[in-house]
Amino acid sequence: MVVAGAREIRDDDVVFVGMRLPLLAFQLAKDTHAPHAIGIFENGILRDKPAGDALYTMGDAPNTEGAIWTTSMMDIMALLQNGKVSLGFIGGAEVDRFGNLNTTYIGGREQVQIRLPGSGGGSDIASLSKRFAIIMKHEKRRFLEKVSYITSPGFGDGRDWRERNGLRGGGPCTVITTKGILRFDSETKELVLDSIHPGITVEEVLENTGWDLRWSPKIKKTEPPTRYELRKIRKYDPHGFWTRSTMK
Repeated sequence: MVVAGAREIRDDDVVFVGMRLPLLAFQLAKDTHAPHAIGIFENGILRDKPAGDALYTMGDAPNTEGAIWTTSMMDIMALLQNGKVSLGFIGGAEVDRFGNLNTTYIGGREQVQIRLPGSGGGSDIASLSKRFAIIMKHEKRRFLEKVSYITSPGFGDGRDWRERNGLRGGGPCTVITTKGILRFDSETKELVLDSIHPGITVEEVLENTGWDLRWSPKIKKTEPPTRYELRKIRKYDPHGFWTRSTMK
């Protein structure tokens, strides 16, 4: 998942990095194929090179040291509003067939079963970045035909929904999960299974998805990490904090 996330980062991207696995994915991309990418962090940090040590939160000291700008959250969010962010990373408790994310209520506002933390910067990233990638665990209870509450908008109910609702950002480009990589149909904006990770079957993905998921006629195997990528991951995650997670 870390490597797949890193591979979404282009050399000319301004990346709204986000928390958890994207912290490591950005470090990896900077040290491999995207040395000129810029990373911005919601707590007010902008940096053009990898942090010098492992990161567990965006507020860790190694993320501040060597940053080219340490500022306020307001300044960072203004970059989103000005259309400067080309790629954002977010996750969620639930995602649906059109890439809408829920991080607010399980069960919906009227029948709340669990109250979640809410948006944070997720809705801003989803609404305003030129594209965004979703990273989350692939479970049937999380992959629903329709989320119970839209915290961060994907493609709404499909097709030109974003344009009709005045959202300037381009919408989600991929959903990276513990089982594979999903992308969006260019016309309907519905999720399509594009590749499966080594050791995973299409049937396993379908069984863990809460709707009749479509898949690509030329479905691929996710390209495994190279030795160089693994070496870099171990450099930035020496104790396996992220890469020995129970998410596997």
